[in-house]
Amino acid sequence: MTTKQTSWARGAALRGLVALPLVAGLVTAGWLLADRSPEPAAAPPPVVRDAVSGPSVLEVSAPVKAQEPGQGASGQGGKSPLQQWADQLAGPLDIPADALIGYAHGELALRSEDPSCHLSWVTLAGVGSAASNHGRDGGNLLGLTAAQAKKYGAEAPVAAGRALCAGGTDLGAGPGWWKAIAAYHPGSDTELFRQRVLGMAQLYATLSLDPASAGSARVRATRFALGQLGLPYVWGGNGPDSGAAGFDCSGLTKASYGSAGVALPRTADSQFRALPPVPASEEPRLGDLVFYGSPATRIHHVGLYLGNGLMINAPTEGQAIQIHTYHSKGDDYAGAGRPA
Repeated sequence: MTTKQTSWARGAALRGLVALPLVAGLVTAGWLLADRSPEPAAAPPPVVRDAVSGPSVLEVSAPVKAQEPGQGASGQGGKSPLQQWADQLAGPLDIPADALIGYAHGELALRSEDPSCHLSWVTLAGVGSAASNHGRDGGNLLGLTAAQAKKYGAEAPVAAGRALCAGGTDLGAGPGWWKAIAAYHPGSDTELFRQRVLGMAQLYATLSLDPASAGSARVRATRFALGQLGLPYVWGGNGPDSGAAGFDCSGLTKASYGSAGVALPRTADSQFRALPPVPASEEPRLGDLVFYGSPATRIHHVGLYLGNGLMINAPTEGQAIQIHTYHSKGDDYAGAGRPA
């Protein structure tokens, strides 16, 4: 039996620019390159949120200001506001509080050193997740090489920020963000690393503003789906736990919600007809399923919505499970359904 190498449907001509401020109007994490299918499609028009220099999630959800990274002890047992912020989010985000504080300091330092870079702590948190599971896997928290540490300093979050911002990079521009992550982590697994950084950064940004949802079925399903990035598309596949190397589209969504205790039908068409629809006037929310095909006849494809125009998708044979745009002009998007 031969094994086909999976691909990421890459190439500038095959990607659409996606406006992706990680939380709309709250954190500018970049214009990122992503696509839903390997066929060329016109880039959707830019979605203009706030100015590129707008506030990050850190500034909105934490009682700290960029020019005051150390505010001293106050309240809650003498903990600083930044420590309180980290303690409140550590559980919902599943990030150790010390790591969260490090990512925050990285953002605050680069705001001062290189404000035109527009680094956000959620990008650093995404890197920390992909590189070391926030230090839990051992080694360097942010996967810095010895050469990077020597060049940019010993404090990992600040050094990582400097490495990402090197050469005048603007992380508020999609090609800049995408290239910066690749330059930060070159090698054979660069694309998978970038996908994981993007997916986890998006999840962290969303949860930082709605931490109460962290234990919900839709968040648990999303975490499961993000954990499958890089596995191959397998027609009829239900994943490694069922003896397959990967998943097909509806196998991924069924397994994702199954991990959260929600039973779904097996096929894209049956899932579409079983779920309550999301009104067409509303944007899907994290964890919704997004469907493609004809509602009157047959739904042939499904993905799991991640937020800000992106979905987690098992595209087709020969491609890996990856993050794509969920809807572009001229596609056969049929609507969204809400399992939980």
